[in-house]
Amino acid sequence: MVIKQMNWKEQDCWGWKEFIFLILLEFVFVIGCIKFIVKPIYFHLFNNELYAGTLTGLTIAITLLFGVYFIALRPKKLSWREVGLKSIALKDWKLILIYSIMLLVGAVVIVVLTSFIGISVENSKTDAMQQSVTFFTVFIAFISAAVISPIYEEIFYRGFLYRWFRTRVGFTGAILISSLIFTIVHIPTYNVMPVNFFSGVIFALAYERTNSIWAPIWIHGITNGIMVLLTSMG
Repeated sequence: MVIKQMNWKEQDCWGWKEFIFLILLEFVFVIGCIKFIVKPIYFHLFNNELYAGTLTGLTIAITLLFGVYFIALRPKKLSWREVGLKSIALKDWKLILIYSIMLLVGAVVIVVLTSFIGISVENSKTDAMQQSVTFFTVFIAFISAAVISPIYEEIFYRGFLYRWFRTRVGFTGAILISSLIFTIVHIPTYNVMPVNFFSGVIFALAYERTNSIWAPIWIHGITNGIMVLLTSMG
């Protein structure tokens, strides 16, 4: 029986079955299959890391969103509101702006600090875009980083995972565990893992404060989009 009008910070309709299935979908199918088998096929077809990475991101997005729907929502006749797809209150746009600035500043500080121990921020997609900076390559990179990634990552990692942990281990535990998982799945981009963890914390805080997954989606999209534009100019 579906519980109506639940406080998402205190309870949900899911159990260990949904959690385990979606974790397996991420760590076995997405990471083990899509990233290490399908992505090389895309690269062989396009011979371009940016195009291969973008198509890989789209494939992952479709996989995880279908997974959330068919594993967590449809079997229990739930709507997407259960993973946070609710309208944003007007007052929350100020918080979105503040958190976006905090994330950008924090990311710069982390990058500077980690650079002292020899950690760089380059990655294959960035290198591919910088090798041929055109309107099309920047557009593709922008869509991938500022639209595709924020939507599916926030619905999966905050809308489902953060909420699942929030109802079981509380606020602090949920932020730390969901952010750690969010960081781990970005392997092998080890150089940006500290930034990924910090980002995961900011996104979870935004969801916590606004009760809408659109808030972290916007923050995620704004910051990623700015990074893409700065990279293209660099």
